[in-house]
Amino acid sequence: MKIKWYGHSCFLLTDSNGSTVLTDPCDPSYGYEIPPMHADIVTISHEHNDHNNISILRGNTEIIRSPGEYNVKGIYITGVETLHDRSGGALRGKNTMFIYDMDDMRILHCGDLGMIPDEETIAKVGHIDIMLVPIGAIYTIDDLEARELANILKPKVVIPMHYKTPKLKLELCPLAPFIDAAKDCRIHNLNDCEATITKMSLGEDRVLILRPYDAERDE
Repeated sequence: MKIKWYGHSCFLLTDSNGSTVLTDPCDPSYGYEIPPMHADIVTISHEHNDHNNISILRGNTEIIRSPGEYNVKGIYITGVETLHDRSGGALRGKNTMFIYDMDDMRILHCGDLGMIPDEETIAKVGHIDIMLVPIGAIYTIDDLEARELANILKPKVVIPMHYKTPKLKLELCPLAPFIDAAKDCRIHNLNDCEATITKMSLGEDRVLILRPYDAERDE
């Protein structure tokens, strides 16, 4: 499976059959370049415009915006309801975490998770191989909470997202505090926007650092 980071919470997941899932496409006003593209499936964790820019889509796409169970092109997806804040959703509403079963792995996209989920929600999530998790605080959990969530769910690979980068026109915390919080893990800075991961290459306690897609560099 290939995981390509377009910045913020937007990833393109491509399985070995060529089926694609796009997560939380970001409006370009936030600084990230996401070119027009086709994806078989798009998941939207919540309806904020740094996560729901479906105007980039071309062709027929199945758009999933809510919790539930879905099966599209052989990809089984589970959406689990969570909160976007620590106030019962009163500040920023609800958030959906999505789990994708692809290439015999389970990938969790946390969306804009605002607090550590309760035990009932954790049980719904179940076993996870790869976790895409926000670390930038302010609107989501922070670096320490992301590390706590990893300790609870025990994914083999963690990929941080939704943090301050030079391109992002939004104030969030940077990557460095999370790197410090995860210093007991094996940290791989790939200097690439894309990683290829298989069931055999997952390893244990790994953190993969991707860089955001750059149109000039990556086309």
